[in-house]
Amino acid sequence: MQPPGPWPVLLRFQTGLTSEEYVSREVWREASLPYCPNHRQGGCSLARHGTYERKTPPGTRIARWYCRESHTTFNLLPDCLAARLPGTLQALEDAVVEAEQSVSLEAAATALRPTIELPGALRWLRRRRQYLYHSLVVIIGLLPELLVGCAPTMTAVRLRLGQDAVLMHLRGCAAIPLLQLPAPLGLSSLTGATGGVNRRHQQPMGPDPPVAAA
Repeated sequence: MQPPGPWPVLLRFQTGLTSEEYVSREVWREASLPYCPNHRQGGCSLARHGTYERKTPPGTRIARWYCRESHTTFNLLPDCLAARLPGTLQALEDAVVEAEQSVSLEAAATALRPTIELPGALRWLRRRRQYLYHSLVVIIGLLPELLVGCAPTMTAVRLRLGQDAVLMHLRGCAAIPLLQLPAPLGLSSLTGATGGVNRRHQQPMGPDPPVAAA
């Protein structure tokens, strides 16, 4: 568990749903946090703290709680979403596979981000490859019975596991400590190849959306 501080703590919200299902069913309304991770024996004033919106996928909201005693906000992130990056885990996985299988990184960046100039598209893609490859190296060490000898690439891990939704599968693996594994797969801070941490400011609380009509 991350120590108390001003940065929001991400916790896994196990849903087994795609992003489309999560949004259409407004599943954030069903999220619950039965105890405060910083006060497991109780005694604090943990309370629901509204939701905040993620721009992608459109309509996505994240349920959150606040512990006044430890000054900590807890956000419940569904399995389909990337941590501390916009978008879904599936979109992230598909982008890295595109980069691995394309004739060049430039070609992949152009195909994935056609509306922006090439230097910006390359930076976008390189960051995602860097973050994800760092996670894959860690995961291969944590799951030797599944991934021993596997190259730390998305294509190789997909082939080994025999599926095309590897990141959601790995986030649900009990052997992977999500609170220590860096984002966007794990729930810790973003960590690059140099070991630097990119801490994001806490998102402002917004009101809950209107209750859907019965």
